[in-house]
Amino acid sequence: MMTSNFNYSSAASAKDFKINSTSLQAENLAATEEDSVNYRKATFTKRHLFILASTFLLLIGGAFSFYLLQAEFKAVNMNRMNTLGGIILLIISGFLLVFRLGFLTYIARLFFKYKPVNSVTDTELPSCTVIVPAYNEGKLVYSTLESLVNSKYPAQKLQVIAIDDGSKDDTWEWMKKAKEQWGDRIAIYQQPKNQGKRHALYRGFNLGTGEVFVTVDSDSIVEKDTLRNLVSPFVTNEDCGAVAGNVRVLNNEKAIIPRMLNVSFVFSFEFIRSAQSALGSVLCTPGALAAYRATAVKNCLPEWINQTFMGKPTDIGEDRAMTNMILKQGFHVLFQRNAYVLTNIPEKFSSLHKMFTRWERSNVRENLMMSKFAFKTFRAGSKSGPRILLLNQWMKMLTTYPLLLIMLILLVAHPVLFITSALLSILIFSTLPAFFYAKKYNIAESFWIYSYSIFYTFGLFWITPYAMATASKRGWLTRELPQKK
Repeated sequence: MMTSNFNYSSAASAKDFKINSTSLQAENLAATEEDSVNYRKATFTKRHLFILASTFLLLIGGAFSFYLLQAEFKAVNMNRMNTLGGIILLIISGFLLVFRLGFLTYIARLFFKYKPVNSVTDTELPSCTVIVPAYNEGKLVYSTLESLVNSKYPAQKLQVIAIDDGSKDDTWEWMKKAKEQWGDRIAIYQQPKNQGKRHALYRGFNLGTGEVFVTVDSDSIVEKDTLRNLVSPFVTNEDCGAVAGNVRVLNNEKAIIPRMLNVSFVFSFEFIRSAQSALGSVLCTPGALAAYRATAVKNCLPEWINQTFMGKPTDIGEDRAMTNMILKQGFHVLFQRNAYVLTNIPEKFSSLHKMFTRWERSNVRENLMMSKFAFKTFRAGSKSGPRILLLNQWMKMLTTYPLLLIMLILLVAHPVLFITSALLSILIFSTLPAFFYAKKYNIAESFWIYSYSIFYTFGLFWITPYAMATASKRGWLTRELPQKK
């Protein structure tokens, strides 16, 4: 989870960004800023309506059951108060609730302080190297490169490098086609074998000549103003070392999982990262779209490419690792809400949980790394902001197993009461991201966050504890060859 030059809506973004290069180019030329800023259209099939109706029947049923079962809830709570374990559980639950609400209030205050940096003039724009690593992306990489070439960025200041990481499909052929189409506007390279995204980016960083490095995933489409908006903070803020782009979902027209995640992405980026940016401490610059000051990258490049975890080379979390290493140098890491990118999201559960597992393993590793410098004098000015953000990350990790154990005990001992209270909690706590999305984009689409919360609570709750237990495991998990339809 628009500004400027692609015409799309939340429900129809995949449609408007067809991977047909001719239609993409036509849309780029025809779209206007007014059309693209707002995701206001929403289309629903009977299947969509059935899922949303079922979601609210379930949640309203849970809330009504909670009301009907007040006597049972009271009896259980009274029994807990008669035992030491029950009292401890009540105290811990109360503390976690207060901490969570307090942190959310803190983030909300920061959100209202945030303002994106407006684009600087063509003369002020720095030279920029865009690096696109690709593996088994096929025709998608052509569309990615097309969107970059069509950017409103001075051609003489823009270097685009695409690197095929030993793909097994026709990715390299599409790169060659892009090269034929745009000539010197694009440089293409092919790794001798598949070495992983980090090594492809490393090659690009060494080949790049720009003052700013931008990384873009090969299944992502940028708007025409994205690059100039993304790099402008480097001009206006000498302390800026990295900038995170605003990621939205590309393939969310029909598939249910991407459609649900689109609302979640908006909250994660436009609310959470906006608040982090107000502190100069965005914790992760996303692989789909990020910019780095070239000197900052070069300062940590040897450490980054040779990074290990528990004695094994690290082949995941290259974005969070780079962010950490730039923060450690004393730079600020910002977020540009006006720098949009649309990216593909897994449409199947099997691919989604693998992606989330990879992200969580990276979080475990990089939280440990950040803890090594966050409580030292790693930069000038206030350091309380990044420390609070890190403590929140640790709170989530440290409570993972106790909460999982409590959940299993309650599920066995009081299944009806547990499910009822869980549904009521989902209804309450999903309202903030739903309201946020509805106010900014589309009311009807905002309802998907409730479906996603149910899906995550009962289908993906195990991701974090599993990732923590297997944090040392290597592997991208989702880099398999796309299935032909």
